[in-house]
Amino acid sequence: QITEALLKERDKQAKWNGIPLLLQKLYEHSHPNSDFSQCQSILKEISPLLSMEAMAFVTEDRKAAQNSTFPNTYTFDLFGGVDLLVEILMRPTLITQKKKQKISDDLIKDCLSILYNTCICTEGVTRRLAERNDFVLFLFTLMTNKKTFLQTATLIEDILGVKKEMIQLDDIPNLASLVSSFDQQQLANFCRILAVTISELDTGSDDKHTLLAKNAQQKKNLGPSRAEINQATLLNIPGFIERLCKLATRKVSETTGTSSFLQELEEWYTWLDNALVLDALMRVANEEAEQSSTESSDESGLANTSTRTQLPQSMKIMHEIMYKLEVLYVLCVLLMGRQRNQVHKMIAEFKLIPGLNNLFDKLIWRKHSASALVLHGHNQNCDCSPDITLKIQFLRLLQSFSDHHENKYLLLNSQELNELSAISHKANIPEVDAVVNTDRSLVCDGKRGLLTRLLQVMKKEPAESSFRFWQARAVESFLRGTTSYADQMFLLKRGLLEHILYCIVDSECKSRDVLQSYFDLLGELMKFNIDAFKRFNKYINTDEKFQIFLNQINSSLVDSNMLVRCITLSLDRFENQSDAKVAEVLSECRLLSYMSQMSMRMSFLFRLINIIHVQTLTQENVSCLNTSLVILMLARRKEKLPFYLRTLQQMEYTEKYPGFILNNFHSLLRFWQQHYLNKDKDSTCLENSSCISFTYWKETVSILLSPDRTSPCAIVSYIDEAYMDIDRDFSEE
Repeated sequence: QITEALLKERDKQAKWNGIPLLLQKLYEHSHPNSDFSQCQSILKEISPLLSMEAMAFVTEDRKAAQNSTFPNTYTFDLFGGVDLLVEILMRPTLITQKKKQKISDDLIKDCLSILYNTCICTEGVTRRLAERNDFVLFLFTLMTNKKTFLQTATLIEDILGVKKEMIQLDDIPNLASLVSSFDQQQLANFCRILAVTISELDTGSDDKHTLLAKNAQQKKNLGPSRAEINQATLLNIPGFIERLCKLATRKVSETTGTSSFLQELEEWYTWLDNALVLDALMRVANEEAEQSSTESSDESGLANTSTRTQLPQSMKIMHEIMYKLEVLYVLCVLLMGRQRNQVHKMIAEFKLIPGLNNLFDKLIWRKHSASALVLHGHNQNCDCSPDITLKIQFLRLLQSFSDHHENKYLLLNSQELNELSAISHKANIPEVDAVVNTDRSLVCDGKRGLLTRLLQVMKKEPAESSFRFWQARAVESFLRGTTSYADQMFLLKRGLLEHILYCIVDSECKSRDVLQSYFDLLGELMKFNIDAFKRFNKYINTDEKFQIFLNQINSSLVDSNMLVRCITLSLDRFENQSDAKVAEVLSECRLLSYMSQMSMRMSFLFRLINIIHVQTLTQENVSCLNTSLVILMLARRKEKLPFYLRTLQQMEYTEKYPGFILNNFHSLLRFWQQHYLNKDKDSTCLENSSCISFTYWKETVSILLSPDRTSPCAIVSYIDEAYMDIDRDFSEE
């Protein structure tokens, strides 16, 4: 509506660079009956003005960029450019005539590029686009076209990143045929987009949310969440999981020919955000070339080739790593979702695990990991290089794959499975059903299975490496569930116990996360296993070493309580056995002797109850409550419960603060009932890990909570009337 003369006049002063005039022309040439032929040349004029800014934004330090203004993209949006482009793109969907208008691929590409650049530079544009549900769903339909696929995917990813409401994959027109039209490369890129649609919005800090808040949230959300519905939608797409497994396990040599690959890189180069990736790739390629020319001709036979012929191979590897990252992430989320068993079955059938096993040395844990590959503005130690992220994603997948699932034995090869059977026979114990039932045609092949490969790299990992946490978690999840002597011995024979103790005691590990994962792993490895305690004693063979070990345990009981629970349970079982070997270890082992002192058990119990409160319980520290319960259940079995409660009361008096432990414990147990007696709650974990029936857990809690002040096993009998403070209700404050 503003006259051309006025726009021209203001243009120089306002430094608009002619954008409003160009937009006016674009508007005139894009009326409903136009053929769009002129639009393209106008966009070609606008495009460079915006892409320069976007380039600057991505390559500059992001912080600095946010402070600077981006006049061109701002002007473009101010004069309605964004809405106009959306209208041009969506025009064909509005026309009902027989003769549908066809927009050329190049025009679509230009529109998408300009939109993307504006989103990058101008605050609020992405959010505005995200609010237009029709546009977001329309973008998915553009993905069927190979030529505009990358541009569309990148824009969708940006938009979904800021969208408040998660989209429903069900709403995407013809989703199944869209996915089946993708080649493997497109499917991998599509996984980047899917990641946002199947992950719960705040899962990142799951351990940190208080259980009170989570329980309240669950009461509100009766049906499945959008993410869960989307997961189900994906699983219903024919062949989807099979294709993901193929992508995850294909070798670099199987990827498409170099020519199309380089052509795609050119596409990428014009396509902004990936300029970073390209930069990174070039650096890796040069490094690799230098490396291979300094080494003598190694088995890869790359030593005498020039950098030029080598570039594609190196880039192919990086490319493949980036694809696998996305795919493994999606598989991992699906493995942790509601349809877990269905996903497990499919993943086993499509041989994901043996496939990953074959890639382990060459790709996942390759020697010349490009540790120098760091994207702009990041330092070397941050975990965002694709190489590092792939390793972590791979370890997370192993963890969710073997956690409480009998398919975990697919991580071994046939010989290793035979070894498990032999361990059981030798010890005269029945074989685990899951081992017997494992389908041998689906297990790992090669000299080693994935689990043993993981142990090998774990032992070589430098002390301060961020992988240690994930490695320990992955191995621990293999041991979780009902304790299996054969599984423990399999790992003990490979020196795992000594390795963990070396890390905890000799290298005096300081990282809380790593320590916690090592204590948890040690607990699973030693539970009820007399040979493990014997080995422990052989390694921790001086008082000085034992003292360091105790200091590490006591430095944070939240981190070490699962190990304390394992020692307590094991001691109880050993004391009830009449075996000469057990008796010998019981008398010699420092750890068991230490825990058999009543004063030590009481000290642990007192501190475990003292570090948690109902208001601060989380997924991470609720284990302290269960460990304190284990100590008291074992006391109840020996009819010592009143003695323990009286001792807690005396300890309170010594601390000059009567009632503060027992009142807190009373509230914690009431919360325990609310939390674990919920019909959706899975109590098998508590049973499996303690070998104490859930009925006994429930009975013990109700005896402790009995309101009868004359009962010798009720907590209230040990709190003086004056200090009683147990009737408060929990609220979610």
